[in-house]
Amino acid sequence: METITIRGNMGASSILIGEHLENLHRYVPVSRTIIITDVNVHEIYRLNTMADDVITIGTGEKIKTLETVGDIYAQLVSLKADRSSFIVGIGGGIVCDIAGFVASTFLRGVRFGFVATTLLAQVDASVGGKNGVNYGGYKNMVGVFNQPEFVICDPDLLKSLPQRERLCGFAEIVKHAAIADADLFAYLEQNYKSAHALDSQVIEKLVVDSVTIKSSIVNRDETERGERRILNFGHTFGHAIEKATGVPHGEAVSRGMVIASALSVRRAHLTTAEDQRLKALLHNLKLPTRLESEPRRILEALGKDKKREDNCINFVLLHKIGNAIVDKISFEELKDAIDG
Repeated sequence: METITIRGNMGASSILIGEHLENLHRYVPVSRTIIITDVNVHEIYRLNTMADDVITIGTGEKIKTLETVGDIYAQLVSLKADRSSFIVGIGGGIVCDIAGFVASTFLRGVRFGFVATTLLAQVDASVGGKNGVNYGGYKNMVGVFNQPEFVICDPDLLKSLPQRERLCGFAEIVKHAAIADADLFAYLEQNYKSAHALDSQVIEKLVVDSVTIKSSIVNRDETERGERRILNFGHTFGHAIEKATGVPHGEAVSRGMVIASALSVRRAHLTTAEDQRLKALLHNLKLPTRLESEPRRILEALGKDKKREDNCINFVLLHKIGNAIVDKISFEELKDAIDG
């Protein structure tokens, strides 16, 4: 097992890579534990034996709302949860986002941790202290920065994932490599077949390296005032595509990275050869690289991006593989990128 620590103003968070779900009891306090999970995870792992109480929610982006949060608050009140209670979110990124937000706001904050059950959650969504929900069509519009005390990344949990779910995680790994680690990018180019086969050594390296990249950035910029913005590479278009089409997050981010890479070439930041490397890697990882949706719907969703400032968006571009920059781009240029 490898432990990576995030230390920020919001507290310390230990990312436990290679730890296992059955050892959860080692990390929660003796006092009362309440698990928040989704119906699918609960069906697979039967979590009742691991906590005093289990609260289940639905699945999908549609349940990531204040209404769901309100339902959980009501259940916590009914269970007589107090400030000595400890909340554990067990699931993918949506469960972790909701559970972290609930824990951070219920009774002005109770202690919490995560068990990340998807590759996407292990390499990205559960790491870094962002917790929140969507509101009025705006993605992650309501939320807080607050670090979980621990995140358990159990490699055995990935074996039960459908292939499409695994691919979502690969998209975020590519993102981390593209913005901050050229060596990891090259490793992915050489080992994508082993990654698809869930080779234990390859997957552990991908998770460790991704978490190392993200944690080092978060340690320097916990609340996204500067450098942390580069973690949004592919996500500006990705979130818009996700909303407009309903495709899974990783597939939307893959398409978003292709558009962002093309914009980087247009602005003479990135060479055509490196743009082609990115598209080839995404293709080899069985991630989509073509946009199959009406540009108008995507532009409408872009207009609701919380990073918008007047008629521009703070947009992440690649300077080269392994190095990203943030620049302001007008909506007109973004429209041209989609049309192109």
